Amino acid sequence: MSERKFVIVDGSSLLSTCYYAVLPREIMFAKTDEEKEKHYGKILHASDGTYTNGIMGVLKAVASLLKKQQPAYMAFVFDKTRDTFRRELYPDYKGTRSRTPEPLKQQFVLIERILEEAGFKVLYSGRYEADDYAGSLVHKFREQVPVVVMTKDHDYLQLVSDAYNVRAWMVQARQEKAEELYDKYYGLYGLDKASVNLPEKTFEFTAETVYSEEGVWPEQITDLKGIQGDTSDNIPGVRGVASAAPLLLGEYGTVENIYEVIHEAEQDKKELKELQDFWKNSLGISRSPYKSLTKTGKEGELCGEAAARLSKELATIKTDIPLDLELEDFSVSFCKEDVLREWCGKLDIKIASVFGKSE
Repeated sequence: MSERKFVIVDGSSLLSTCYYAVLPREIMFAKTDEEKEKHYGKILHASDGTYTNGIMGVLKAVASLLKKQQPAYMAFVFDKTRDTFRRELYPDYKGTRSRTPEPLKQQFVLIERILEEAGFKVLYSGRYEADDYAGSLVHKFREQVPVVVMTKDHDYLQLVSDAYNVRAWMVQARQEKAEELYDKYYGLYGLDKASVNLPEKTFEFTAETVYSEEGVWPEQITDLKGIQGDTSDNIPGVRGVASAAPLLLGEYGTVENIYEVIHEAEQDKKELKELQDFWKNSLGISRSPYKSLTKTGKEGELCGEAAARLSKELATIKTDIPLDLELEDFSVSFCKEDVLREWCGKLDIKIASVFGKSE
């Protein structure tokens, strides 16, 4: 297996992070959309009015990745719409998210164009989400090359695999949080940030790190979300079982296995009581989650087993999108740095702010 890395960047996550990181204070603290719109003119923009605050951050990150981490292959994956196949399963999926502000929406379209013109493979569609493309890339190429997914979205942790040398570079909200993780996991071995050579604000998650931080193994992340839900994506989960989820999954492995055990025990009241006693005395679950796990609501109400199974399905990243591409199609040798520089000029972005002061 090659030791040259394939880095898959969650472009939607990266652009959004860069956009919100440098918004004017007037927008950050505005209470209504109308109030925010009054200050859009203060967002960093080119002389022709094109918004650039998020794009500049992405270009800086790309330039840094190429220079410092030197991956052999790179891909960028984006969300195109919220109306993907998951909304066919659950119409309220991501239903609590506010609309994407226009300055950010415009930059999504432009950064995709810039990256494509610069020679990078950029994947997106109206059917699937960014993480579905990342998952499909991971499964297609993980036996050929070590793979890294770079994101702040914890859904991607399900793709991590020590067996296949798949890692996640998880972007933290603050550099201090990344430093805390370095101290926690690398301090024992005398390693520091410089020695592991990761991008700013990131920490590399292995399967062991996922287990330590999340309480479950990577392949159980979907089961964890099946029970706990995910408020950011409006995945319901099962109410009242959040703290018990890692303990139950540690014992039974999957959502399906949990319900198989429950259904077997329900055939005899004594066995059902013994099961709940086992949860309390052996697993350390102080409050029995049985009623929540088996609740049947009114017509149209999603709860109990139906909620758990649907939530797991919603949280599961697709890994089988047909991709008519070979590993060499993602080679960074196709990257045209001069195109990135040209775009900096067009957008009135200082070259030094992207490629370094030596420029």
